[in-house]
Amino acid sequence: MQTIVASVDLGSNSVHLLVASITEHRIEPLVDESAFLGLGAAVAERGYLGRLARADLAATLRGYAEQARQLGAVGLTFLGTEPIRRAADAGAVVHEVTLATGVFLLLLSHLEEGFLTIIGVTEGRPVSHETLVVDVGGGSSEFCIADPVQQPRAAGLRLGCARLTDRFATHDPPSASEIAAMRTAAVAAVRDAPAATPAEIVAVGGTASNLLKVAPGAVEDRILTRDRIEQALALLAIEPAAAAAERYRMKPIRARILPAGAAILGAILDHYGVDRLRVSDAGVREGAVLAVAHAGPAWRDRLADLAHGWRTCPTAAEAQLSRASSRPRRSQPTARPSLARALVGSRSRRRRARPDRPSAEDVSLRARG
Repeated sequence: MQTIVASVDLGSNSVHLLVASITEHRIEPLVDESAFLGLGAAVAERGYLGRLARADLAATLRGYAEQARQLGAVGLTFLGTEPIRRAADAGAVVHEVTLATGVFLLLLSHLEEGFLTIIGVTEGRPVSHETLVVDVGGGSSEFCIADPVQQPRAAGLRLGCARLTDRFATHDPPSASEIAAMRTAAVAAVRDAPAATPAEIVAVGGTASNLLKVAPGAVEDRILTRDRIEQALALLAIEPAAAAAERYRMKPIRARILPAGAAILGAILDHYGVDRLRVSDAGVREGAVLAVAHAGPAWRDRLADLAHGWRTCPTAAEAQLSRASSRPRRSQPTARPSLARALVGSRSRRRRARPDRPSAEDVSLRARG
């Protein structure tokens, strides 16, 4: 059965829409677009969004809601994250968005945001080993830890690439001393990250996905090692953000804050003693559409259980693929020599053994030949 669901994530840097068709837990994006509104920077500067920023946000969300409805979405969620949580005018934001769109804006806690992220990354499957999922945003970083036994745990740090850039980087590109200061601050902040011994780290969000474009070789395998992060940071430090944005095909504001993002991801690897992380395109939006498609309107009340995984059986498509890959290949039959060839071989051996006395069979075969 196919269900069309939509979700909008109000992040510190971008407001991002996903409209997707869900069939047996498989996500097929129909619309996947974003608007760079810089909500986190506005809140960091003055402590609130303000009337003009709220109006811009409401207009953007009104357009997103219209797109989702035109595509037949039966569920549409607006997810307020770090900038809305911190905004002094969060109540006005919720009220004005609801009036403009007819959709209530949900203010997610760090825990809820982490749960949705783990659902998006795992697609509802239980994990087989301890896994840390991190999302380095503009104003905060979200950590969610899942393991095969316990329910996932999540926490957030007020450590983001825009926040770190605004605090330390005044030059474009940042100077060596500014990069060193961002590294030091990131290492200090990550000490408060939740305790874990992950066998795998998965990074989601714009920071990690854009670093893939810069780090040599990372686009092919979607892996960021410590060396690749260092190489990306070195490349970002030699040219202004506008030039880097054109070279690596990203927004200039994203290129401007990406060195701080690299410093944060490097600090996370060092803190957990892991050499590499995998980058996933999935995240809080994918988690939301899967949760709504699976649990309906009560998804938020069941979020902790959903994050632990509910898919105990493969989908029909996955089962078919598994059967095809595990089906034993038909072995080629061993070549069996014909009776005539066997006889000839036997007779040849006899001829070699007694060349001076041809057998009666030899005489008969020669006569037939």
